[in-house]
Amino acid sequence: MTDLHPLAGVYAAAVTPYLGKPKTEGKSDTAFDFESLAVFLHFLASRGCHGLLLFGTTGEGPSFSPKEREALMRSLRVIRHQVRGFRLLAGTGTPSLSETIELTKLAYELGYDGTVVLPPYYFRKATEEGLFQWFSELIEKAVPEGKHMLGYHIPVMTGVGFSLDLLERLKAKYPTRFAGIKDSSHDEAFATAVGQRFGKEMLVLNGTDSYFHHALKNNAQGAITAPANLISDNLREVWDLHQAGKDPSEVQAKVTEQRHFLEQYSPIAPILKGLLHKVHGLPHWEVRAPLENAGEKTIEDAAEKFLKL
Repeated sequence: MTDLHPLAGVYAAAVTPYLGKPKTEGKSDTAFDFESLAVFLHFLASRGCHGLLLFGTTGEGPSFSPKEREALMRSLRVIRHQVRGFRLLAGTGTPSLSETIELTKLAYELGYDGTVVLPPYYFRKATEEGLFQWFSELIEKAVPEGKHMLGYHIPVMTGVGFSLDLLERLKAKYPTRFAGIKDSSHDEAFATAVGQRFGKEMLVLNGTDSYFHHALKNNAQGAITAPANLISDNLREVWDLHQAGKDPSEVQAKVTEQRHFLEQYSPIAPILKGLLHKVHGLPHWEVRAPLENAGEKTIEDAAEKFLKL
């Protein structure tokens, strides 16, 4: 297919390589595992990812300060050249418009390929006009011409979503800079409605592995998912088969089974980090409070069952 958006493809909503509290007394810097970033990047690329999203929901984005996000964003930028063509997206949305503007500007200054922006999630009763004004100011102040921003549609977490009319207004006013959405609504009907209304004009990256093929058939152009940390090889096969005009139903069935298995563990970040360590030998990164790390027995049981899928 030749009508794909430059950001089309399969992305991991990457876990954050976090080592927990600094081990040195009196040291206040966040203990990110900078040394393992290259290993993680190569791992995702080798399993079919076109890129990754840093500091999304799975990456515990709202748990990290702007200063902390900047440190990891800069470190990842330094090593990205090791995998040619690997794309970097940054989650930059916060309830604060000014903070979101600064984080979004930073991502583009660092050469990130795009940003994924949550709506101002604290303000659940914001009007559609208010949201339109919020995103308009963000785009005009932070997204350069020729660059791409995606809205992050995950109303189950934020309480604030993107209506079709709001999407249309933003797309009409900023046809290039507002590329589209990461659709984590987990709503097949919404995926169908977006696809029917906008076609390929709206870049939709699906967030629910279990209906990835359904979304692709309705003009989605890729996926950004949490399970992609583990199952991007199968997601990539679904994507490749669809692009080739072939039927990916058999692989999609396996993806759906894997997704449903991982959904038993909520929130998903702790078990993903445990399985990446147990199954693939990556470091066993921690999650930040209020999330809790998965126990060793839980990880062992999950790994045994996962490998049988």
